[in-house]
Amino acid sequence: MATEGIEAVFLETHNWGRAAKFFQGLGFELEFSTDHNSGQLRNGDGPYVFIAEVPEDREPRTRIVLKVPDADTFRPDPAVEVVTPFEDTHYGTREMTVRDPDGRLWTLQAPAEN
Repeated sequence: MATEGIEAVFLETHNWGRAAKFFQGLGFELEFSTDHNSGQLRNGDGPYVFIAEVPEDREPRTRIVLKVPDADTFRPDPAVEVVTPFEDTHYGTREMTVRDPDGRLWTLQAPAEN
């Protein structure tokens, strides 16, 4: 079983409000915001963008999340370095981290177990 494309983009920012307005200016709609300067936006049926504010002394990062239909049946090729196996998240999914040949980390996300 293979990945199904991009599920989400997680962005860190120094200013949640400005970042959200930027994406809204690109046609994204706010799906929800939190009381700790973060929120989720989406443009149509495409991947969602989750933006979280971080302190000024921290470099903002970007994380691309690839969709996996079922964590229990997904088996990466043995050549793929698995950094962390699938684990349940506090937001209702299961995530695995893998490292590509250039050292970048990728998150694979599957629905939570039923």
